[in-house]
Amino acid sequence: MGLLAVGVLVALIITLRGVNRERDHALQMQSHSYDVMILARSLAGTIARSEASLGRFVISGDKQLGQLYFDEWTLAGSQIDRLDRITDTQTDPMIERLRAAYDVRGRELSLTAASTNFGRNRQAFALYYQSRKAPALIRINTELDRIIKRERQLLDERAAVATVSVERSSRVAGVLAVFGVMLVGGIIALGWFTLHTLTEGLLARAEAESERQRAAELTEAVEIATAELRIQEATLRQVQKMEAVGQLTGGIAHDFNNMLAVVLGGIELAKRTDDPVAVRRHLDSAGEGADRAAALTRRLLAFSREEALKPEAIGPGALIAGMTDLLDRTLGDGITLTTHPGDRDWHVLADRVQLENVVLNLAVNARDAMAGRGTIAILTGAVTLDDGAIGQCPAGDYVTLAVRDDGCGMTPEVAERVFEPFFTTKEAGKGTGLGLSQIFAFTRQHGGEIRIDTAPGQGTTVTLYMPRHHAVAPAAPLAETPGSQAAGPTGQTVLVVEDDPRVLAATIATLEEMGHHPIGCGDPMAAPALLEERRDIALLISDVLMPRCTGPEMVAGLRDRFPDLPVLFVTGYAGEAQAAEFGEHRLLRKPFTLAALERAIAETLGDRAPRPDLAPDCIAAE
Repeated sequence: MGLLAVGVLVALIITLRGVNRERDHALQMQSHSYDVMILARSLAGTIARSEASLGRFVISGDKQLGQLYFDEWTLAGSQIDRLDRITDTQTDPMIERLRAAYDVRGRELSLTAASTNFGRNRQAFALYYQSRKAPALIRINTELDRIIKRERQLLDERAAVATVSVERSSRVAGVLAVFGVMLVGGIIALGWFTLHTLTEGLLARAEAESERQRAAELTEAVEIATAELRIQEATLRQVQKMEAVGQLTGGIAHDFNNMLAVVLGGIELAKRTDDPVAVRRHLDSAGEGADRAAALTRRLLAFSREEALKPEAIGPGALIAGMTDLLDRTLGDGITLTTHPGDRDWHVLADRVQLENVVLNLAVNARDAMAGRGTIAILTGAVTLDDGAIGQCPAGDYVTLAVRDDGCGMTPEVAERVFEPFFTTKEAGKGTGLGLSQIFAFTRQHGGEIRIDTAPGQGTTVTLYMPRHHAVAPAAPLAETPGSQAAGPTGQTVLVVEDDPRVLAATIATLEEMGHHPIGCGDPMAAPALLEERRDIALLISDVLMPRCTGPEMVAGLRDRFPDLPVLFVTGYAGEAQAAEFGEHRLLRKPFTLAALERAIAETLGDRAPRPDLAPDCIAAE
């Protein structure tokens, strides 16, 4: 009896331990399934937030939203790695398919982000809306749903196995309890251990249900926090937008005030003197100020992608040599400028004005970093790079253009932000913060890279790497003079359509000075009647942007009645986006000189034959 009692007791203990192990294992497996399902849901939320940030980045162009998209997408990749680690199998086909779809989707979204970063807004919008129904996104969602469904099935199976195990153990304990009836002590012990085991099982089930409820509450809390975060992001974007606009307007006002001071000062001095030489000098100074104001406008238009580029083969050494006088006047007497041309005569394909603005911006930034006193060196050279040696540059030949100063240098924190639009370390009203961001965009548009070497107290070197262009650069054009242009036909009747009275009056005066007979029209809707009334009009000069009707719209309406009428468009704000609207007609950009207007009129009239409805007596009368 004693041996039987010991045997029953040992069997009961072994049974209870087995039940506890199976219960613990079942709970662990259930917790593992919950972890997998929660992680899969979190991954889906991370991907959704990343794509939403990319959409807001495409719409607003805000670099912080672009960074937020990148961070969220990187977090999604780490979550996939964690999901791969915690799955039961070593090589899970679902995880592999999910990772492949994630990589494909990442390349699609990277192309959209890159297009936005380089200002190709139309392409970015098209790519973003096209990618909303991309197969990669559908595969990601499908694989996540499959993983969650599989874990739910595993959870049900594990719960069923645990239930069967507990029931089997309970039956064994019951059999042992029957044998223990013969032993009072054994019966009491076996009854107590059985009751204890069942109680723990119920507690485990209650705990599992509590964990499920907490997971649901956590999901709801995440959704609420996400909605609040979106509201805060919208408020922050509005504040940042207002700060950027204030900084931009202050910098532009400062630059234009300086240029207008030169213009007004030169005009006032010219009025106060009778010396022709002094008058000419003062007027030249005023003209230089006006040219600088026009150059600032071109830089702003280039930053907004509204200025059409004219690429040509350019030798950096010759470009710097031709800019020496301009740089000396701009930088001032406190700056010592040195140039170091390279020994190889390589060329780049770029717009000359844009490249000059890049050099001028870098030189002015270097001057400001030295507080107006120091040495600036401009170096040009040539280098052959391996793939990825500098940024994202592919392997090949590159022309280098570097601007080095011995100023205060920059901290790593400032150096990381120098290419952000509107970012500047200057005080309010002393700069727009567009210069270096424009240089960055210009370099990337031409397939190049830019690198900054700087440290506090050790100066700064900004180096541009531009792909080599193998075509031979054309000879530098000679400076134009009024007498160097072939005079076009004079004495023509010209209809001028311009909504600004001051510009209309100035254009009419210029045409009269050239010997033409201008007719002013301040309303584009009145132009057809004037053309019907004055059959001797030989040329139409029209502004582009006007109220009620644009210049291209007006000309399109005249095409049927006056198909052979020569048209010259004049505008200060039209770029590549509007090129199709002008058709075959010429375009003259404001501000223009008398010589430029004369040349444009001569080329426009030379492109068209005389109007067939122009009567001979009208020609003779002219």
